[in-house]
Amino acid sequence: MKVVLINLAYLSASILFIYGLKGLAHPRTAVRANQMGALGMLLAIVATLFDKNILSFEIILLGLVIGSAIGVFLALKVKMTEMPQMVALLNGFGGAASTLVGGAALIEALKMNTLGTGIAQTQFTVSTAASGLIGAVTFWGSLVAYAKLQELVKDKDIPRFAGQQIFNAVLFGLVLILSAWLVAVPSATLAYWLIVLVASVLGVSLVINIGGADMPVVIALLNSYSGLAACATGFVLNNYSLVITGSLVGASGIILSDIMCKAMNRSLINVLFGVWVPAESGPSGEQVYAGRIKSSSAEEIAMLLDGASRVIIVPGYGMAVAQAQHAVRDLVQLLETKGANVEFAIHPVAGRMPGHMNVLLAEANIPYEKVKEMDEINPSFAQTDVAIVIGANDVVNPVAQTDPKSPIAGMPVLDVISAKSVVVIKRSLSPGFAGIPNPLFAADNTVMFFADAKKGVLELVSALKEA
Repeated sequence: MKVVLINLAYLSASILFIYGLKGLAHPRTAVRANQMGALGMLLAIVATLFDKNILSFEIILLGLVIGSAIGVFLALKVKMTEMPQMVALLNGFGGAASTLVGGAALIEALKMNTLGTGIAQTQFTVSTAASGLIGAVTFWGSLVAYAKLQELVKDKDIPRFAGQQIFNAVLFGLVLILSAWLVAVPSATLAYWLIVLVASVLGVSLVINIGGADMPVVIALLNSYSGLAACATGFVLNNYSLVITGSLVGASGIILSDIMCKAMNRSLINVLFGVWVPAESGPSGEQVYAGRIKSSSAEEIAMLLDGASRVIIVPGYGMAVAQAQHAVRDLVQLLETKGANVEFAIHPVAGRMPGHMNVLLAEANIPYEKVKEMDEINPSFAQTDVAIVIGANDVVNPVAQTDPKSPIAGMPVLDVISAKSVVVIKRSLSPGFAGIPNPLFAADNTVMFFADAKKGVLELVSALKEA
């Protein structure tokens, strides 16, 4: 009866996870979906605690208290703009947990002589090797991704050498040989820790040379890796819930990576193994901007907006940093009282992760019907009176379509430059995450409003009211 109840709890948790993922697809159901996922995790944890009688509840309780305290602290302190870094760390911790649990399970099985024989033993050792390999790659790769997103490590400071891909292939081949050793000789725990060591080097080497503009894709892929590592650990522990949950995370991460790659017109292979293009290989900011930048004031832009019948707002990372979404909502409401039709254009990789802008706009109670995806709204820019770019850069950079040597070459961008007039609210002409200048800022139909996103939008609201 105990086994039946535990398996029923695992099944219920898995169902909650599946419906939770489904609910996250729409803002109206996202909160409830999060609650369902949390309830599913609680069920899985309780079932596991009752399933494993040999565990020390005192140590587990201590871990729960410490982990919960850290989680609450991070939830309160981490800014929305730093969520991609947070996701990278969470991916890494998941990979590290899988690696440690796989190693501990191997040591325990050898100590208790519970490895089994035949197919059961092979399943255990193969799963253990997979936990060590994927978990270590995920942990160290995620730490590198975090460092690059946090700008602790910059692309220009990373040494590069010919044969990087060959080096990675050699490391992967070595890991496979070590894994075969572990499968053939399960008592060789040294093989497992060597797998972890070589996979750690591989994780760093795989991610360190990927360009900053591709880092959001890497985060999604590492999320998938963490799920696969958890799935492998589920086979090691014979835990059905962990197998199902890991499979869900692994599959959703791969799907998200594919969606992002399509949004950037890149293949996943190109992102992971493509030739790195330094930003310095293109024209400099001085060459692009010299004598062409037109700076404007809130009063002048208010006059431009006062007669506009169609306005498209393009939010970006700068809006997130300034927490300007509520000021943007006030601007939208004011424009609508003047008869303007206002919509939002969202690039799939705007900000630092998919859905970043959608979450911010939902937080400000912007009607979801006004938020349009790139493919839907791009044809509308040509019929738009004013396009307002708030803190966005790379996702509106027309060089992606005109310069095949650019780091963002081929990436679909929002066709802002086709609008009759373009207003760019930005603190300076500093480049975006790809590190390249943006010719849109120097276009004939563009005016620059140099200001913090929140301060600039509030000034626009005041000027519009006076107008």
